[in-house]
Amino acid sequence: MGERYRQLTLEERCAIARLHEGGQSIRQIAAALDREPSTISRELKRNRGAKVGYKPAYAQEQAGARRWKGTRLERDDALRTLVLTCLGCGWSPEQVAGWLDRQKAPATISHESIYRFIYAQLRRTNDGSWRHYLPKAKFKRGRRAGKGGSPASFIQDRVPIAERPKAARNRKVPGHWEADLMLFSTYGPVILAAHERTSRLLLLAKQPSKEALSTVDQLIAWLQPLDSQLRQTVTFDNGTEFAQHFKLNGLGIHTFFCDTHSPWQKGGIENAIGRMRRPLPRKTILANLDPQTINHYVAAYNNTPRKCLGFRSPAQAFLDQLLHFKCESTPPLSRG
Repeated sequence: MGERYRQLTLEERCAIARLHEGGQSIRQIAAALDREPSTISRELKRNRGAKVGYKPAYAQEQAGARRWKGTRLERDDALRTLVLTCLGCGWSPEQVAGWLDRQKAPATISHESIYRFIYAQLRRTNDGSWRHYLPKAKFKRGRRAGKGGSPASFIQDRVPIAERPKAARNRKVPGHWEADLMLFSTYGPVILAAHERTSRLLLLAKQPSKEALSTVDQLIAWLQPLDSQLRQTVTFDNGTEFAQHFKLNGLGIHTFFCDTHSPWQKGGIENAIGRMRRPLPRKTILANLDPQTINHYVAAYNNTPRKCLGFRSPAQAFLDQLLHFKCESTPPLSRG
């Protein structure tokens, strides 16, 4: 192993300044101080002032300022408490960072710094509970290996996603939904999830089983009260639980299905379910879970700021859509 590097002292910096002003070369200064020429060259480049040149006192201050004194979250108790509180509510590091920036808080921080802080705590403390501050609670950063998709199912009057209107793809026009089921390790009850593509609003309801009739009845109960412009299409995967999809056509809703083995084509609901896996992991026993608890979880999701919405929450974005269409449908006073 090589020798351990020694930081330059103030006396050495004074000598460097004196010799440098005297016209000595970098190699001559290095030989006089018994240092490597690269050390002298780096010192003169990094610690010189833009206007005053190389000054020993200024160079000493610059070098001291660069030495690691812990991350911002380790040094700032108030910021650390706020960030961990938001993470504990299920926010992702990116949502916390974006929300702080949107609020013009006195102290802001990047999402990358939050990730590094959490993973540093995992290594330093050897306490695995720190990972639960992160959305997917992973011990290490990086993608997990994916599994194969489910087999395709034949569904009556199935319309492929390729025929879905272009307006549904860019997420700029409201009223286009996606739906899927959340399954659990215990056979029986499931959770039906519906997701509005533009506002990212999420709806959840516990179902007694994957039975198709109860699934479509719940979707009708959700969508029927909405303005027709807020319920234009619904996209499903190829599960048999959506075999009664054509009953939505009576509300003027067009239904479409992903290609086989392509759940990414309804990425909005897949992402939403992934986020909900934190409070509702697969090992959850739904029979012991009351509807009020599920409503609490979905309310937390819908009131969490999202980067894709300019750090508004899905509830705020959907309410804006709702108010817009209500104003559009209200006749002028002159027609009263």
